[in-house]
Amino acid sequence: MRVLKPIFYTAVAGVLFASCKSSISTIPVPVGVDNVINVTAKKGGLSENQKNTWSHLDLQTDSIPGMSIEKAYQFLQGKKGVKIIVAIADSGVDVEHEDLKDVAWVNTKEIAGNGIDDDKNGYIDDIHGWNFLGNKEGKIVNADQLELTRIVKKGMDKFGDKKASEIADTDKAEFEEYLKLKEKYTKSAEALKKELENLNSTEERINQLQQNFNEVKKFIGKEDFSLEDLKNAKPNNPKLEAKIADVAAIMSRGMTEKGLLDYKKQLSDYKKGKEASKSYDLDFNVRQTLGDDLYDINDKFYGNNNVIGSKVLEMHGTHVAGIVAASRNNGKGVNGVANNVQILTARVVPDGDEHDKDVALGIRYAVDNGAKVINTSFGKAYSPNKQWVFDAIKYAAKKDVLIVNAAGNDGDNIDVVKTFPNDSEDLISEISDNVITIGAMSLHYDENLPATFSNYGKKNVDVFAPGVDIYATVPQDKYQSLSGTSMAAPSTAGVAALIRSYYPQLSASQVKHILMNSGVKINFDVIKPGSKSRENPKGEKVPFSELSVSGRIVNAYNALKMADRIVNGKK
Repeated sequence: MRVLKPIFYTAVAGVLFASCKSSISTIPVPVGVDNVINVTAKKGGLSENQKNTWSHLDLQTDSIPGMSIEKAYQFLQGKKGVKIIVAIADSGVDVEHEDLKDVAWVNTKEIAGNGIDDDKNGYIDDIHGWNFLGNKEGKIVNADQLELTRIVKKGMDKFGDKKASEIADTDKAEFEEYLKLKEKYTKSAEALKKELENLNSTEERINQLQQNFNEVKKFIGKEDFSLEDLKNAKPNNPKLEAKIADVAAIMSRGMTEKGLLDYKKQLSDYKKGKEASKSYDLDFNVRQTLGDDLYDINDKFYGNNNVIGSKVLEMHGTHVAGIVAASRNNGKGVNGVANNVQILTARVVPDGDEHDKDVALGIRYAVDNGAKVINTSFGKAYSPNKQWVFDAIKYAAKKDVLIVNAAGNDGDNIDVVKTFPNDSEDLISEISDNVITIGAMSLHYDENLPATFSNYGKKNVDVFAPGVDIYATVPQDKYQSLSGTSMAAPSTAGVAALIRSYYPQLSASQVKHILMNSGVKINFDVIKPGSKSRENPKGEKVPFSELSVSGRIVNAYNALKMADRIVNGKK
């Protein structure tokens, strides 16, 4: 999954170019109830408020498959919850954000800024969490290679230009694997180069259209013109006639000048990120210069307390944190899913692939500082030291901590294609019962319910949750809609935090199974993520139940009702 960066949609380009496991529960969790809701999908446009809050809406009331958040809070009226620490293991969180500063975890055992490890945990001045991507002098890492690049680089250093006949018998298996991965690396690097060329072509097309809009406005004499105006226009030369026809063609498919400009900015930001990426740079090794031994899991006291990272370069972790717990009802920005939450930050994810060591130690740090839920919206295709992460997950299980993990954005079946971190060494059996893996869904209660990009798996994805166009916090007191399983995981983590706050008797395993078994059951066919192609533009239809273990979508109201019934014995 790499860092599960927000999905960048290229669907607009079509418009632009068209004209040219085991349980440790002490109290049993009920088997999944039917919870099938037969409603007509939402028709027509959404209001701005509905667009920004759709993941919180209610299927029966609003015809939008949100998580019934307001209905859940009505159910909780009169009940008292306890504070729950939710750890965001991610790229960093802007704990100074207007909608997050009041929910940021504060380590009361530390005295801020005195340069002393007051609580004797090995991490100096860890007031809001810890940055594992930095050093004692304050340097931070923002970018890194893909794990594939690191593996290929190590292979190059070891084998050089040697031929198979020159390799010792003891190294032959490693050499053969290196050659396979080197070929994959080369193809991927070439694909990135081709993508940048395509982005340049798209950018040129947008610039052409923008110029056409300006000339058409000048000819018609209006800033805002309609298709009817274009039909009635009488251009006096063939070039202008062609430009009017071009603008009319894209407007007839729903594109507006504002939409064009918005897309241009989105495209520009995405392109800059790709151009600046160090993913395939074989010689980039800034993480390796931070002073610790990357390959010694016991060398763990490194980093610094800058949990924000760079406000200019990073937004992912801040967005994730806001989905979980942006201050509710404060008259600013957005409402997070959960109240009674403190956000602890473990900064472990660069722009590129995270290191297994940082992930493992980030999980352990969160557990040791009281987190009851950890959100992991990141991932990668290779994990050389995966056992360190498995051990950290087991440690979290022993301490009764739930890990909410994003499934990934590749449109893959992760019962077949490995992605890390996960809770299964063989993609069949679980190493523990405290990890719940989340697929992403849209607001369309029809065949388009699963997000087109979401990974899926009948064995390794547990449940789906809102992950398309989720409006939440980004750095510097701003807000933005982003998409990805990165957004579906914190949507679920917020519901998990609600359960753990109001029903603290329940174990991490029980909360996991409540989230799965209480969700709304989907009993219709959907378009399988990743199945659309040039050859099959409509995609492949499959039962939604084939995409996850539960065949359900997360619902906070149902989850709290189930939790209440387990704890209080009510029906």
